[in-house]
Amino acid sequence: MLSGKNIIGFETSSEGTVGIQAINPATGEPLGPLFFKATHSELEKAVIKASEAFKTYRNFSGNKKAEFLEAIATEIEALGDTLLERYVAESGLPTGRAQGERGRTLSQLRLFAGYIKEGSWVNAIIDTPQPDRQPLPKPDIRAMERPLGPVGVFGASNFPLAFSVAGGDTVSALAAGCPVVYKAHPSHLGTSELVGTAIIEAAKKTGMPDGVFSLIIDDGVEIGQALVKHPQIKAIGFTGSYRGGKAIFDTAALRPEPIPVYAEMGSINPVFILPKTLKEKGEALTKAYLGSVTMGVGQFCTNPGLMVVQKDDTFIENLKKETPKASGGIMLNRGIQAAYEKGIEQFSLGAEILSTGTQPEGFTAAKPMIFSTDYAGFTENEHLKEEVFGPSSLVVNCQSKEEILKLANELSGHLTASVFGTEEELTAYADLLQILEQKVGRLIINAFPTGVEVTHAMVHGGPFPATTNSRSTSVGTLAIHRFTRPVCFQDMPDSLLPDELKTANPLNIWRKVDGEIRK
Repeated sequence: MLSGKNIIGFETSSEGTVGIQAINPATGEPLGPLFFKATHSELEKAVIKASEAFKTYRNFSGNKKAEFLEAIATEIEALGDTLLERYVAESGLPTGRAQGERGRTLSQLRLFAGYIKEGSWVNAIIDTPQPDRQPLPKPDIRAMERPLGPVGVFGASNFPLAFSVAGGDTVSALAAGCPVVYKAHPSHLGTSELVGTAIIEAAKKTGMPDGVFSLIIDDGVEIGQALVKHPQIKAIGFTGSYRGGKAIFDTAALRPEPIPVYAEMGSINPVFILPKTLKEKGEALTKAYLGSVTMGVGQFCTNPGLMVVQKDDTFIENLKKETPKASGGIMLNRGIQAAYEKGIEQFSLGAEILSTGTQPEGFTAAKPMIFSTDYAGFTENEHLKEEVFGPSSLVVNCQSKEEILKLANELSGHLTASVFGTEEELTAYADLLQILEQKVGRLIINAFPTGVEVTHAMVHGGPFPATTNSRSTSVGTLAIHRFTRPVCFQDMPDSLLPDELKTANPLNIWRKVDGEIRK
């Protein structure tokens, strides 16, 4: 049974008097119960609890933190159909998507659990002393990654589970040893409370400190800004719009103690199809392209918003023929739908509407839109380079390889870029690949970008404005390093060192000792 209350560590709280409700995007109907917006007092309690919890949680072993993460996965599983039904009601997404996203959420919790059990992620480095070195002795120097402190996390609208309460930002922070204060997204309040309660149950069962996790509710910016400004918060994770992410980044930069903000923002994820491949596989690629554009009603951060080709009339005719067969769907909320409609209206001012798909019934329904322009039209209209979040995409018809390379050079930062071509073509276009490597976090060959695997090697990031920090990722185990910093211990007595750095290596992890990787 949902309570509609804020979760402040092991307590619930509803000091506020302003209530908000999630809305079913398919019907426009409000979903009970009433959730009470957090007060500044409740936020303060959550952050202070997190700060106190950090004093002990930061020193927990990888095995103990892994037990916590695994217990969270078990508690989420135990929610069963209750979680799936609420997810569907709040998002307008189908049950199959809910099941798939729950599976991804459980998988990433267990992936991080295994990662921190193994332990070498701390990058333990030992430089042994040389007391007889002349003219001066060399001290004993040891270093490893240590957690930053309490982390603030903002939930994403488009992934109610995998980028939400127990999503990638939360799990990577907890794995690093950082308590989390999570601000729920107002579009899926019930889903957030269910998962937040599961985290608290897991924390209690595995002996975690009170305050290791809190969930606060708000549908505005005041509490979120206060979270970013709080002196005890040491880093921020965010997935959402450019406007929201940049505002958080600017606020954090103006603090007396600036903190890192890992904001994943807009991206148009350009796709390049090289001429021979376009000619030989154009029909199949047309269908695959439209499938990628309309997947999840285009509400993925890796949606292919830009297609670049060397002009091919057959491909254009295929698009005109296939797009009307593509169906739209229910968007996540009215605000996202309104932004989509405004975006395609802006696109219409600078590009031709090539073809449109069908629009189903529903409160926030949207239809697919494919636009077309040439190289000059793309470069002369800056708004054509901006993300339109939803089932739309722009085809740019270039006249030559030179125009394709010039367009690639003019791109800003994006999460992904895809290139379709034979090995021979890819070799001939190696200069294009070199350009794109500087523009994105993930360079994909012969596949569309929708679908992000949660693995050790995944990089889900990219140069600004795709993210505020291109040196990291919000998906995969490399994300843990967003919430750590290297600490060096010089001539520290062995008994006082973290286990990862003790001479006997009690955790039996891989370490770099005098420049050599060994156990």
